[in-house]
Amino acid sequence: MPKPKKRGSNHQRGAGGQPRSVQPFSDEDASIETMSHCSGFSDPASFTEDGPEIDEEATQEDLEYKLKGFIDLTLDKSAKTRQAALESLKNAFSSKILSEFIMERRMTLTDSIERCIKKGKSDEQCAAAGLACLLCVQMGSGIESEEIFKTLGPVLKKIVCDGTASIQARQAELYSTMECLENIFTKAYQRDRDTNGVSSTHNTVLHISALLAWTLLLTICPMNEVKKKIEMHLHKLPSLLSCDDLNMRIAAGETLALLFELARETDADFFYEDMELLTEKLRALATDGNKHRAKVDKRKQRSVFRDVLRAVEERDFPTEMVKFGPERMYIDCWVKKQTYDTFKDVLGSGMQYHLQSNDFLRNVFELGPPVMVDAATLKTMKISRFERHLYNSAAFKARTKARSKCRDKRADVGEFF
Repeated sequence: MPKPKKRGSNHQRGAGGQPRSVQPFSDEDASIETMSHCSGFSDPASFTEDGPEIDEEATQEDLEYKLKGFIDLTLDKSAKTRQAALESLKNAFSSKILSEFIMERRMTLTDSIERCIKKGKSDEQCAAAGLACLLCVQMGSGIESEEIFKTLGPVLKKIVCDGTASIQARQAELYSTMECLENIFTKAYQRDRDTNGVSSTHNTVLHISALLAWTLLLTICPMNEVKKKIEMHLHKLPSLLSCDDLNMRIAAGETLALLFELARETDADFFYEDMELLTEKLRALATDGNKHRAKVDKRKQRSVFRDVLRAVEERDFPTEMVKFGPERMYIDCWVKKQTYDTFKDVLGSGMQYHLQSNDFLRNVFELGPPVMVDAATLKTMKISRFERHLYNSAAFKARTKARSKCRDKRADVGEFF
């Protein structure tokens, strides 16, 4: 009989005291509770229709053991090891609902993230900031997320405002106050060159991220604050439509569409004085045939600005449908689109899974409690094995939570009915 593996061996340092290498989730572990570090766990292609069903409970311990190891490695002396551990945790948090596991270790994770942001360089800071976002997504909108933000907020804000910090790090850490974000993207209103004559092209990516983060925060502001921001920026934003950078033009166009949508919600008789000039500029971008631009860029720009023009001119929005498991969600306004796009950027290929199982995201998009489909109905739906896996995973989580409550003598029996 082969000897069982010693779990402690994974955390040993190599010969000569060399930094240990971080072993990411392997293809062998691409089961119900683990994922590959190189390819997204949520990729439906990685799940074939045939094959044995996976025992949910049997793999839970192995997953948690691996995650504990990655958390420990975020404290390693090697920057490369810390970054790899952060990336592996990001993959796990974006692909699974791990709120209970994280709840017990949220302070440890918060401390690790704070240390990596303070101690690390650009790439490590970006990975740590991304993990912070996923940590809050997993925790939801409760007091735990507020505690995480109170701890990490000042650190992130300091880097955002630090002109000597790398562009990549500052771009990744833009979730701060609206005032802070405004101080960044309003610099794009200025001329293409700074007063010292140095090109500001390298700051464009930072300005775009700041503008998009600010726009997201605007969607949850009270209407009186929304009115103030619209008055402050609506007449300045069109200047960004002439930017040389395609992504800046698109970000400015979509922000304008969202501002017009909000303005009309707050005031049915909203009137924009420079409407003719703005629609002329939007129409030019929607029909741009500039030979000096790449064909792919032109197609993307025309597609986006046709929608923006319709929003500004006709108050129209092209409704999109998002499918996840047996459910459907309709994106029918610019506010919802902005929110969806932001979470999709954070969660990547795990977006559909979180829409189906994450209580916080379902609350954000008003989807109600997770849908539990019985086995017979699931079979008649003829959905993929990957989608069946998502259902089984959610069902397993619900069973585990219910059993835990039942074991607690203080649990109120009425909660279960």
